[in-house]
Amino acid sequence: MSNTVIRVENLSKKYVLSHQKTGGSSSYNSLRDAITEGAKSFSQRLLKPSGQKTFNPNREEFWALRDVSFEIKQGDRVGIIGRNGAGKSTLLKILSRIVEPTQGKISIKGRVASLLEVGTGFHPELTGRENIFLNGAILGMSQEEIKRKFDEIVDFAEVEKFLDTPVKRYSSGMYVRLAFGVAAHLEPEILIVDEVLAVGDAQFQKKCLGKMQNVASEGRTVIFVSHQMAAINNLCSSCVMLQKGKLIFSGKTEYAIQKYLESGLENQDKNKGNLQAFRPSWAKPWINSARVLDLNGREQNSFPLGSDITFEMSFDTQDSAKIKDPVMGIVINHATFGAIGGVNTRMTGFEADSDSYASATIRCTLKKTAFLQGNYTVDIWLGDGSTDIDTLTGFINFQIEDTDIYGSGRIPFAHMGVIFLEPIWQIEK
Repeated sequence: MSNTVIRVENLSKKYVLSHQKTGGSSSYNSLRDAITEGAKSFSQRLLKPSGQKTFNPNREEFWALRDVSFEIKQGDRVGIIGRNGAGKSTLLKILSRIVEPTQGKISIKGRVASLLEVGTGFHPELTGRENIFLNGAILGMSQEEIKRKFDEIVDFAEVEKFLDTPVKRYSSGMYVRLAFGVAAHLEPEILIVDEVLAVGDAQFQKKCLGKMQNVASEGRTVIFVSHQMAAINNLCSSCVMLQKGKLIFSGKTEYAIQKYLESGLENQDKNKGNLQAFRPSWAKPWINSARVLDLNGREQNSFPLGSDITFEMSFDTQDSAKIKDPVMGIVINHATFGAIGGVNTRMTGFEADSDSYASATIRCTLKKTAFLQGNYTVDIWLGDGSTDIDTLTGFINFQIEDTDIYGSGRIPFAHMGVIFLEPIWQIEK
């Protein structure tokens, strides 16, 4: 008997986007307008030939997924990766049976627990204690089963003091801790976790990754979505990569991550006009360009070991607003090891002059970088000294090439870590 627990066949999902008319007329229709439009639409349906579609300039079809097919076996730890807008969230909602596919079909064998966004499945007026039992019931568990796991859930979520408080008063971090605790401990056959874990602190994220590894070791299946390639690499044995709604890779994690990072390098120029895909919802769209430059100021995305590398950010407030004392920060991420270093102007004591800036370009040069060969992404951040203004996560990509840095004819191994070392050797008899 096959041990396939999820089979996705030619899966497609279409949304119809409505666009409001612009112009001098009001954006709100009266009852008379609605009746007129309804009569006009009815007459068009009567007059048009059977099967012929009527073109509507105010409605647009958008395919979030198109002809996606793959299989997941019992006990697999599968990462779903792709840039913003790739179709990851739509796929998870279909797998969680929240939305129906437009075409194709999915077959799921086993009980599914999903954590797709903060507070998924929680009733805000109920307490933490009541929501544990509610979620368990939704998963099809008996009260006795939930009671057996109750203390483990509370201990994991670290919300014992607030168990009898309505969850609407919880912070986002408390919400996530309790929601993950419920989803992971009530023994689903399939656990689906979205990027929501980014809300928690680093210690909690590590705790969650450990729990997901335990779940998988017990023969249950884990599906994990993240933009953090280090987390994907540590947890997942295989990956599904989506791009603009289409499946472009399904296979081993190491090859999927390589493909993901290479796609970032290849599309960096194309993405320059689409910065919004790399910034969170709270950010003001003031950063208008970010580049990696070599020693001569030329844009570059591949460097030998030991190179000087410059990171450049330009911003424009686009109106009368100005930034006094703009602050630039960078965080460099390695494909396997995650964040390996960060720095900002305020930390190092650099301050702009006393003027306020409506637009400016700031550069940060790292001298003789010690990064070993591999693929890297950079998060770039703009602030005003006290407030986060804008950030682009993973927009900049670069790679370090194999280089005979020691002049010995031997190239350092990439698996030796993140940085190359410059030792002084001595030997005494």
